[in-house]
Amino acid sequence: MSVLTDLYNRGAQDILIACVDGLKGFPEAIESVYPKTEIQHCIIHQLRNSMKYVASKNQKAFMADLKAVYKAATLNAAEMALDEVEAKWGDKYSLVIASLRNKWPTLSAYFKYPDYVRKTVYTTNAVEAVHRQFYKLIKTKGGFANENSLLKLPYAGILKASERWTHPVQNWSLTLSQMAIHFPERLDGYIGL
Repeated sequence: MSVLTDLYNRGAQDILIACVDGLKGFPEAIESVYPKTEIQHCIIHQLRNSMKYVASKNQKAFMADLKAVYKAATLNAAEMALDEVEAKWGDKYSLVIASLRNKWPTLSAYFKYPDYVRKTVYTTNAVEAVHRQFYKLIKTKGGFANENSLLKLPYAGILKASERWTHPVQNWSLTLSQMAIHFPERLDGYIGL
């Protein structure tokens, strides 16, 4: 909550879509600071956490069936695929199915967008790539000579990670037009509409 409040106070007055991992209370914190923000739970986190409760001999088949859910073309097709997963695996893995059903409104939020927008909003992988960059730097360090040397490490990590940010976002103009359609009153002043 304090991080979100700080973001708001620093000028981030609105967030259209927030993709979050399974951290408890995070969606509620976002909603309290940014009440209009659409919450999308990260599909990848949900699948990874689900696999902890699936026997190793069934994981490959279970994932193949779940892929039909999150790769579906429409929300209706995804819901039908989820029904099929529940019919096939519900007796064995009721905990996993219950978790999917409970989070379904925020797991399926991305289905209202075209495919090129979905690729951007369905997972937190971009953020995790930055985390991996920091981890690579930190894992080999045993200690730091002083506070200044500690601060140099994240700076170097951001510089390295930002090298990849120079590429344009694929289909950005199409994505922006979709955001203008879905959030018209919230983008008017930003894109000159």
